[in-house]
Amino acid sequence: MGHRAGELARELGGELLGPADLLLARIAPLAEATADSITFIAQARLVPQLESTAAGCVIVSPALRPAAQLRVDAGRGAVILCADPYLAFARLTQRWARAARERPVPGIHPTAVVEEGAQLAADVHVGALAFVGRGARAGPGCVVAAQAYLGREARLGDATVLEPRVVIAQGCVIGQRGLVHSGAVIGADGFGFAPDAGRWEKIEQLGSVVIGDDVEIGANTCVDRGALGDTELGHGVKLDNLVQIAHNVRIGEHTAFAGCAAVAGSAKIGRHCTIGGAARILGHLEIVDHVHITATTLVSRSILKPGQYSGAFPFDDNASWEKNAATLRQLHALRDRIRALEKAVAVQKTPGPAPTTETKRPS
Repeated sequence: MGHRAGELARELGGELLGPADLLLARIAPLAEATADSITFIAQARLVPQLESTAAGCVIVSPALRPAAQLRVDAGRGAVILCADPYLAFARLTQRWARAARERPVPGIHPTAVVEEGAQLAADVHVGALAFVGRGARAGPGCVVAAQAYLGREARLGDATVLEPRVVIAQGCVIGQRGLVHSGAVIGADGFGFAPDAGRWEKIEQLGSVVIGDDVEIGANTCVDRGALGDTELGHGVKLDNLVQIAHNVRIGEHTAFAGCAAVAGSAKIGRHCTIGGAARILGHLEIVDHVHITATTLVSRSILKPGQYSGAFPFDDNASWEKNAATLRQLHALRDRIRALEKAVAVQKTPGPAPTTETKRPS
């Protein structure tokens, strides 16, 4: 399998410098690329490697046109100029995946269980040992892979894919073009218990989970159903592996969570936010649009102003947190300096010996 450089340039909306018929067989990291590879440069620190890489084709910014032209003139392959090389790389991987990955064959595997009353489009794939409950619906192009579970009355929008061993519990909804990776559980009970004389009384979770279009959910991530209302994820939300979203949380469109982040119940998170790995957001808080929380930050109060926030002692706006962190690193030296100053001041204040007074006798 191969792709011509000219064809790739047209599809990516870029400008090709060099031979259009150059055949490219793989996408490779910059340092490992060979003459049949295509790669990209999106970071300034990697620009010097444009000259040294053995790649047959490199995607770069138009700002690098002079260096790119020198490379092509020297007969060292092709260059594609794209306004955003990283975005072009993302779209390139999608093309490669479409060409390389085999599409599951439509139909229901003999070992799958599809209850009466389920509504499946004609081209839906239901894999081995999968389960589709009564009243569940899956639109055209959906995949319910091996051992996946689509509960009763649950709904999948067109072209949504459940990887092996995914659980979509009763009544949960996922929009179009969703992707849920293996081991994820959508719609388990939220963590709700009432104390009663030293024991816990379960609060039944009567809501659901409603997920928008173009949402991707990582492996072993959990999105709990609401206690009364629904847990909601907007269009374009991305959740990494091992993320915990508690009951009745609302996440705005195109917000992304890195691995092991967690959100407690009833928190509301705005649109276009990013939540770093292992960050934690306490319950019933509000985070407005365009907030960026760095890794391991503990968010213990609402954030009502866009910006970047960091820290766990406690978190603060990023600039203030960095100043405090820099001071903390010098705390031991500052303590020694303060002690030395205190000793010097104490010495200055210590009274000296009393002056001697002699009384003269009259002559």
